[in-house]
Amino acid sequence: MSNGENRRKLPEGDTGVPGGNADIEAKINAAMDKIIADTEDDELDDLGDYDDSVPEYEETYEDQHEYEEAEEEYEAEDEYESTDTYESEDEYDSEEYDDDSDEEYENVDDEYEDAEEYEEEPQPVRTKRKSARPGPVVYVPIDDYEEQSQQNVQQRTVPQKKASSQSTTSREPVQQETEVPKKKGKHKGLRIFGLIILMVLVLGGCAYGAVSYYFADRFFEGTWINGVDCSQMTAYEVEDAFKQKFQSYSIEVSSRNLAAQSISGQDISYQYLSTGEVLALLKQQKPYEWIRGLYEQKSYTVSENTGYNKTQLQEQLKALECAKAENQTEPENAYVAYQDGQFVIVPETEGSKLDIKAAYQVLNEAVSEGKTSIDFNDTPEAYVSADVRSDSPELQSALEACNNYTKASITYTFGTQTTTLNGDTIKDWLQFDEKGQLIWDDNSFQQHVADYVAQLAATYDTVGTEREFQATSGRTVYVSSSVYGWKIDQAAEAAQLSQEIQSGTQTSREPIYAQTANSYGVNDLGDTYIEVDLSEQHMYYYQNGADIFESDFVSGNMSYADRQTHSGIFTLYYKKSPDVLRGAQKADGTYEYEQKVEYWMPFDGGIGFHDATWRDEFGGDIYLTNGSHGCINLPPENAAVLYDLIQYGVPIVCFY
Repeated sequence: MSNGENRRKLPEGDTGVPGGNADIEAKINAAMDKIIADTEDDELDDLGDYDDSVPEYEETYEDQHEYEEAEEEYEAEDEYESTDTYESEDEYDSEEYDDDSDEEYENVDDEYEDAEEYEEEPQPVRTKRKSARPGPVVYVPIDDYEEQSQQNVQQRTVPQKKASSQSTTSREPVQQETEVPKKKGKHKGLRIFGLIILMVLVLGGCAYGAVSYYFADRFFEGTWINGVDCSQMTAYEVEDAFKQKFQSYSIEVSSRNLAAQSISGQDISYQYLSTGEVLALLKQQKPYEWIRGLYEQKSYTVSENTGYNKTQLQEQLKALECAKAENQTEPENAYVAYQDGQFVIVPETEGSKLDIKAAYQVLNEAVSEGKTSIDFNDTPEAYVSADVRSDSPELQSALEACNNYTKASITYTFGTQTTTLNGDTIKDWLQFDEKGQLIWDDNSFQQHVADYVAQLAATYDTVGTEREFQATSGRTVYVSSSVYGWKIDQAAEAAQLSQEIQSGTQTSREPIYAQTANSYGVNDLGDTYIEVDLSEQHMYYYQNGADIFESDFVSGNMSYADRQTHSGIFTLYYKKSPDVLRGAQKADGTYEYEQKVEYWMPFDGGIGFHDATWRDEFGGDIYLTNGSHGCINLPPENAAVLYDLIQYGVPIVCFY
């Protein structure tokens, strides 16, 4: 009967032993200690026969017989058979080492002890016995038991052939013993392999978890932030690396015509200020994805907030060589100059004088952006600039005006004579400084224009000039006039000329005259004029050189200075028929005289030609004592003819 069957016969919850489980456990422990002690002594002695150094197992027939008798006595015990023992051993080998297997094994021991007490069979007394308990229970080293079992199998095959009288029952345990080592070795290999796999998985999982925990507050491998390798660094360590980078900060300042200088971060209390972006970036990591960092590199960019002392930055700027007064030069303005027959713009000259306020703004912006160098040459606003630059609209207008001056060409005509004004003359009217820069002064320019027109008038005006005149009588006389001749209107001509110069006009024309004469040249009388010979008291009217009219006359009374007829060259004001001639007005409102005439032709103030019906004689020396108040008295019939012939603008030459 197997142990399992014995267990099924006992009532549920009943151990079959008085005193309960506690007593049974105590008895089992005591019995086991005794059995184990005896068994270890016997089997240790037997193990001495299984030496690996002995090639064959040598055992006497008596020893084998004694062993078989011990087995028969063991088999005689119905409660505990060897087959059951090996069955339990197989179950033990097929299970994992866990609490359930241990409990099952303890139950087998309990049932074995209960069976002994229940049946109360006396145990055979043996001076030397083999242990009836399974090998794995008695011998903890399984390898030793397995080796011994294999040797026993080899030794037991021989006696089975010799002892043919052995019963079938006595041979069955031997067959089971020969099969146990093979089955047990197979399970052992699988178990070891499984344990190894399990250990690898457990250790791998632990290692993976440990690394994941390690990267819970550290950046993965291959992580770069702002150009810094942050692999396996905490957020604090990254921030500290940034701080170290900024501690060595400096900015190089380049300027015009001077060597570059540096401003260190320490001089301006430059430092890194955390924005929290690094920590936020770390929190975005998933620690269990740390393997990706081994084959994948990631780069991030975060803002690098910095702080510095702006007052110290201003002081450092002022201490630079480029900011010192002795190293600064003023800029020069662009200007218009006359070169190679035309006006051109000479570009401005950039100086090296810093605009400290503007330069600080440029430097401050560069430092705030973390730049390590700055060149003021690339930022012209950092310097004091020229007031007039080559792209100045005013300068462009001046250049255009100057070029118009050089293009302008005005040719004046005076009969057969001409004179030309062009750029060669006009450029001399413009003012330039010692560097050739145009100094535009409109008043000065207009004065130059006026002076030029005045020079024209002085050269070609005939009003007020004395002329040489050949009288009909053959005499040569010199006659001047303030009312007849060529006279340029200087104000109108200057304005016209200035406009033409500025617009670059090219023309040929006469100047603007206030009055004109019959002919150009010194003798501007031409061949059409009226000759009044006061000495001869006779007049002539020449038209195109032909004498078309002659007459005697009576001129002003020479006895009175205020009545004398004036010498000079005059022209007709107007003519009227009839008219009343009046003298000076008296205090009582009456006139010195009032005389009605049929033909009135004035030419010199109140003096003119008219008929004199009250005279009987004309010519001779009448004018010396009985002359007129200054007019030319003509016979009525002659006055009528002259009235019809006389034209406006015909010079009237009066001379003595």
